[in-house]
Amino acid sequence: MKLRTAAFAALAALSLAACSSPQDQAAEQKADALENQAAATPNEAQEKALNAQADAVEQQAGNADGGATTENTPDTSPSK
Repeated sequence: MKLRTAAFAALAALSLAACSSPQDQAAEQKADALENQAAATPNEAQEKALNAQADAVEQQAGNADGGATTENTPDTSPSK
Protein backbone atom coordinates (compact mmCIF):
# COMPACT_ATOMS: atom_id res chain seq x y z
CA MET A 1 0.00 0.00 0.00
CA LYS A 2 2.81 2.43 0.88
CA LEU A 3 4.55 1.65 -2.40
CA ARG A 4 1.37 2.35 -4.33
CA THR A 5 0.92 5.68 -2.54
CA ALA A 6 4.52 6.68 -3.20
CA ALA A 7 4.22 5.72 -6.86
CA PHE A 8 1.02 7.74 -7.20
CA ALA A 9 2.67 10.78 -5.59
CA ALA A 10 5.65 10.52 -7.93
CA LEU A 11 3.38 10.22 -10.94
CA ALA A 12 1.38 13.26 -9.83
CA ALA A 13 4.56 15.30 -9.43
CA LEU A 14 5.74 14.30 -12.89
CA SER A 15 2.36 15.20 -14.36
CA LEU A 16 2.56 18.67 -12.89
CA ALA A 17 6.10 19.15 -14.13
CA ALA A 18 5.05 18.16 -17.63
CA CYS A 19 2.45 20.95 -17.63
CA SER A 20 5.05 23.67 -17.25
CA SER A 21 5.33 25.74 -20.37
CA PRO A 22 8.63 27.12 -21.66
CA GLN A 23 7.45 30.54 -20.47
CA ASP A 24 6.88 29.18 -16.96
CA GLN A 25 10.32 27.62 -16.92
CA ALA A 26 11.96 30.85 -18.15
CA ALA A 27 10.14 32.86 -15.49
CA GLU A 28 11.22 30.39 -12.82
CA GLN A 29 14.85 30.71 -13.93
CA LYS A 30 14.60 34.51 -13.86
CA ALA A 31 13.01 34.43 -10.40
CA ASP A 32 15.68 32.02 -9.15
CA ALA A 33 18.40 34.37 -10.41
CA LEU A 34 16.76 37.29 -8.59
CA GLU A 35 16.46 35.23 -5.39
CA ASN A 36 20.12 34.22 -5.61
CA GLN A 37 21.09 37.86 -6.09
CA ALA A 38 18.94 38.79 -3.09
CA ALA A 39 20.61 36.17 -0.94
CA ALA A 40 24.04 37.48 -1.88
CA THR A 41 23.43 41.14 -1.04
CA PRO A 42 24.29 42.47 2.42
CA ASN A 43 21.71 45.27 2.02
CA GLU A 44 18.42 44.20 3.61
CA ALA A 45 16.30 46.73 1.70
CA GLN A 46 17.78 45.60 -1.59
CA GLU A 47 17.28 41.95 -0.58
CA LYS A 48 13.58 42.57 0.11
CA ALA A 49 13.16 44.44 -3.17
CA LEU A 50 14.81 41.65 -5.17
CA ASN A 51 12.70 38.99 -3.45
CA ALA A 52 9.55 41.02 -4.15
CA GLN A 53 10.58 41.29 -7.79
CA ALA A 54 11.15 37.52 -7.93
CA ASP A 55 7.73 36.90 -6.38
CA ALA A 56 6.13 39.20 -8.96
CA VAL A 57 7.82 37.31 -11.81
CA GLU A 58 6.62 33.98 -10.41
CA GLN A 59 3.12 35.29 -9.77
CA GLN A 60 2.83 36.70 -13.28
CA ALA A 61 4.03 33.44 -14.81
CA GLY A 62 1.69 31.43 -12.63
CA ASN A 63 -1.27 33.47 -13.80
CA ALA A 64 -0.24 33.86 -17.45
CA ASP A 65 -1.93 30.59 -18.40
CA GLY A 66 -5.12 31.18 -16.44
CA GLY A 67 -3.89 29.15 -13.50
CA ALA A 68 -3.48 25.89 -15.43
CA THR A 69 -0.05 25.48 -13.85
CA THR A 70 0.48 26.75 -10.34
CA GLU A 71 3.59 24.95 -9.19
CA ASN A 72 5.63 28.13 -9.41
CA THR A 73 3.12 30.47 -7.82
CA PRO A 74 4.66 31.94 -4.67
CA ASP A 75 3.02 31.64 -1.28
CA THR A 76 1.88 35.18 -0.48
CA SER A 77 0.27 34.32 2.82
CA PRO A 78 0.63 37.26 5.24
CA SER A 79 0.98 34.84 8.14
CA LYS A 80 4.50 33.89 7.11
